Amino acid sequence: MSVALSIDLGDRGRLADTLYQHLVEAIVGGRLREGDRLPPTRQLAASLRVSRSTVTAAYDRLAGDGYLTARVGSGTFVAARRTPIVEAVAPEPAPTAVWLKAQDWWKSRPKPYTFPPVEFDFTSGFPDATRFPYESWRRLLSRQFRAGVMGRAMYSEPAGHGGLREAIAHNLQVARGIHANAADITIVSGTQQALDILTRVIVAPGQAVAMEDPGYGMALRTFGVLGTRVSCVPLDAQGLRVDQLPDDLRLIYVTPTHQFPMGMTMSLERRLELLQWAEAHGAAILEDDYDSEFHRDPGAALHTLDAEQSVVYVGSFSKSLLPVLRLGFMLAPPSLRAAIHAAKQLMDWHTNLPMQAALAEFIDTGGFARHVHKMRGIYERRRTALVQALKAPLSHYVEVVPPAAGMHLCAHAKPSMGHILETAAREALASGVRIQVLSEFSQHPNPRRGLVLGYGLLDEEQIAQGVQRLMTHLPAAIAKG
Repeated sequence: MSVALSIDLGDRGRLADTLYQHLVEAIVGGRLREGDRLPPTRQLAASLRVSRSTVTAAYDRLAGDGYLTARVGSGTFVAARRTPIVEAVAPEPAPTAVWLKAQDWWKSRPKPYTFPPVEFDFTSGFPDATRFPYESWRRLLSRQFRAGVMGRAMYSEPAGHGGLREAIAHNLQVARGIHANAADITIVSGTQQALDILTRVIVAPGQAVAMEDPGYGMALRTFGVLGTRVSCVPLDAQGLRVDQLPDDLRLIYVTPTHQFPMGMTMSLERRLELLQWAEAHGAAILEDDYDSEFHRDPGAALHTLDAEQSVVYVGSFSKSLLPVLRLGFMLAPPSLRAAIHAAKQLMDWHTNLPMQAALAEFIDTGGFARHVHKMRGIYERRRTALVQALKAPLSHYVEVVPPAAGMHLCAHAKPSMGHILETAAREALASGVRIQVLSEFSQHPNPRRGLVLGYGLLDEEQIAQGVQRLMTHLPAAIAKG
C-alpha cells in the first residue's frame, strides 16, 4: 500500500523541481522511510492536480540521485541508504591541504568576466540575440541529430567538419578577398582558443609577444598564463605603432580592421609597415578580424597583403551570430598546420561537430549572408543613435569619433574630464547602466580615458535612455573630482 503524501506546491512554479525538493526533505527528515511505497505517478498527479509528466520527472530525478528505486510490477519505493544522505547545508570542509594550491600566477589574477543582467547594457562585443534565426537554426541542428547522419558518433578530426571548412573558405573569398582552401582552416571554439593554440604552438615560455595598448584583456591574460613576456605597444591614429615594437618578438597580436577597443582602422601604410617589420624580425602576426562582417569597406586584410605567410588569420561567429555557439576558425600557413591540429586535439579534441555541420549548411544555403546583411543595417542605425545621444549632452566631456562600422564605439574623454567621466560610468552600474571604461583596457601608467560603448544589446530608444541615466551620475562624479 502506498504511503499518504501531504504536499503543497506553493505558487506552482517549476513544479517538478518543487515536488523533488519536498520528497527529498521527507526522506531526509524521516517522514518517508526505507521501503515505503510512493503513490503511482498517475495517482499523485491527480491528487496534486498537475500533469503526470511532472511527477514522472521528479521520480526519475529522485531515482537517479539514489533516493528511490523502482521495482517492475510492484511500484516505486524509498531506496536503502547505502551511504548517509547529507543535509542540504553541508558542514564546513576541512582546511585544504597546503600542497593543493594554485600556482602563483593565479593569485593576483582578476576574477572571470561576468555579465549579470542590467537594464541598459552597453558592453562591447555582444550581438543582439533577439535577432538570431532560432527556428532556422533549430531545424538545421535537428537534421544533424539523427542516427543516419551521426553514424558512429565517434571523435572526429581536430581540424573540424570538412563541409564547414569548405564553406568558410568560400565565404572568406567572397567577403574578404582571402584565397584559402579547406585544408588551411582549423575550426576552434572562438578567438580565445585560437589565440591560446597559436601561442602554445609558436611561442616558448619566456619568449616575447606584443599586443596593442589599449587592447583585448583576454589576450593579455592568455599570454600571461602561458609564461610569455608581454609588451603592450601604444597606438596612434593609424593603429599600432610599429616603431615601438621590441626587436625580439615571436608573435604580434593585432585587430587591424576595427581596433579593440579604440575603434580605428589600421591604415594601409601601417599594415605594410607591420608586415615588413615581421618579415625582417622573423615574427608571426595574429590578425583578429573579429567584427569585419559589419564593415562595408573593411580594407584589405593583412593576410591578403602577406607574401611571406607570416600572418595567421582568425575569425569568430560570436559577433556575427551568438557567443554561446562557441564557433570560430583560424587560417594558418601549411608549416603550422600539423602542430595546430595536435594542439587542438589536446585541448578538447574538436569543436562540437553537429554545431559545425549546422553552421556549414547555414552558410551554404545563404542564411549566414542574409543574417549579416540584416544585422549590418540594424547596427548602423544604432550606431547613429548612440552618436547623437552622446554628442549634445556630453559634448563637454567627450569627443565622439564615429567609427566606420562594427559593434561598438569609443568616446574619448576631453582633457581633465577623464576621471569624472569614468567615475560616472562606474557608479551608473548601481542604477542599471553598464558601460566599460577605456582605462581598464590599458597597461600604461597614464592610460587614455573615456568610454567604450557597445550597441548590440540595445535598440535606439534604449540607447537614448541609457545615456540619459548615465548623465544623472555626472554631478556626483564632478563633486568627487
